[in-house]
Amino acid sequence: MKPLAITDARIIDPARRTDTTADILIADRTIAAIGRPEIPSDALRIDAGGLVAAPGLVDAGVFKSEPAAFLAGGITRTLLMPDQSPVIDDPALAERAQRIGKPHVWVHPLAAATRGLAGTELAEVALMKAAGAVAIATGRRQIASAAVMYRLLQYAAAFDLVTVVHAEDAALTEGAEATTGETATRLGLASAPAIAEAVAIARDVRLAEAAGARLHIHQVTTAEGLDVIRAARSRGARITCGTAPAYLLLNDEAVTGYRTFTRLSPPLRSEDDRRALLGGLADGTIDCLTSAHDPRGQDEKRLPFAHATPGMSGAETLLALAISAGENADVPLSRLIAMMSATPAAIFGVPGGNLGEGAPADIVLFDPGAPWRIAASKFVSAGDNTPFDGLPVQGRVKWTVKGGEIAFAG
Repeated sequence: MKPLAITDARIIDPARRTDTTADILIADRTIAAIGRPEIPSDALRIDAGGLVAAPGLVDAGVFKSEPAAFLAGGITRTLLMPDQSPVIDDPALAERAQRIGKPHVWVHPLAAATRGLAGTELAEVALMKAAGAVAIATGRRQIASAAVMYRLLQYAAAFDLVTVVHAEDAALTEGAEATTGETATRLGLASAPAIAEAVAIARDVRLAEAAGARLHIHQVTTAEGLDVIRAARSRGARITCGTAPAYLLLNDEAVTGYRTFTRLSPPLRSEDDRRALLGGLADGTIDCLTSAHDPRGQDEKRLPFAHATPGMSGAETLLALAISAGENADVPLSRLIAMMSATPAAIFGVPGGNLGEGAPADIVLFDPGAPWRIAASKFVSAGDNTPFDGLPVQGRVKWTVKGGEIAFAG
């Protein structure tokens, strides 16, 4: 394998808090040197010309593995939710999930918390951890039984595994299509109150504290949910959280016109909640930004709103939408990159997220100021559905390097 040299790049390494212009020399799939190293005559070269070089993105919680879409979005590692067919509730299935994207995207499976994600019988988490699962997850729904959830958290604490939860009270949200409010009322949509999130977070946090477990809220979407997390942290609870750019950039008014591409899970919230999330982004309450990639085909979206399946393609737009949200919240680019690389890598204990010598050569090269317009029809993803179709954005991935190889060139 020939060496690879990336020259004249603006290197942003959040793990080392560096932001400098330099060259990167890659050899044997790792970063060999940074600075002005002597470049071998046989090395392949990428003239970055001032492009940002950052660690390959680590997407903390996707629902479908689409390696080509991930690479187009600068994502080199993903945490795959257990909501697959079949559900990842068996060691053999955890092993199989890891092979989906190799060699160019490393998939780290999350073990199903319960068999079949039915919320009743605990799955063989210890065996799945041995098979490569990096955390436990409840999937797209909450575990309704507090007793089952408490046993799960005790089990997770014994193996020092993070438990990833969907934060909506199942009883409050049953049959809901939107968030209770003026928009849902005007459109006649079945709705659930936004407090369903805070209720779920409060329960799981208290159970996690009692069990001594680590808890990760996959997507926090409300002001009250953020308040519960802040209060828990003030008590010393080991809780982290993420969100997707959709909740930072859209509110429930986007549903107007019964736009099924805006039907997400959790549903879009009020403008007050959206603004509160920007505040949570700015003050560090939100730890991670995830694409929550959950692509849906036209046959699942071009239906009456009540029958459309929640979800959106998010991998290819994660970086650009994160930059837009960061500008709205006055969050520097270096911290946004950390929220999509170093921080999720640290929370879940997976490699990546840094550009130090000897680190895996997983790198995204992008132009943060490059303007483009999101066009769902041009997505690599099989699910060409996004509520941001036609939106002008900035920040375009030019190259994705995985393990020292050029895996994507835009």
